[in-house]
Amino acid sequence: MADLHKAIRAIHNNAVTIKGNSKADIVATDSSENNITIDWTQVEAWTDPNEYQYKRAAEYPSVKDQLDKIYHDGVDKWKEEMIKPIKDKYPKE
Repeated sequence: MADLHKAIRAIHNNAVTIKGNSKADIVATDSSENNITIDWTQVEAWTDPNEYQYKRAAEYPSVKDQLDKIYHDGVDKWKEEMIKPIKDKYPKE
């Protein structure tokens, strides 16, 4: 399941505060501190549009390893062998 707080903010753009960490105890309020009725069907169906970025970041080699690749093999090999495979694996959607 996606990060509940991010999903709630994406769907309920009037939410100012969100307290709690699970569906059972989350309370969202608006700028007047009124409780917001959360549409859990939409929240649970929400997908983070930036998910591909997090997956890419987790798989990229360290900066040290990338710079070493560039130094020894050049920028074109670095792009082709270290960057492109990960971008292909996790494309922008």
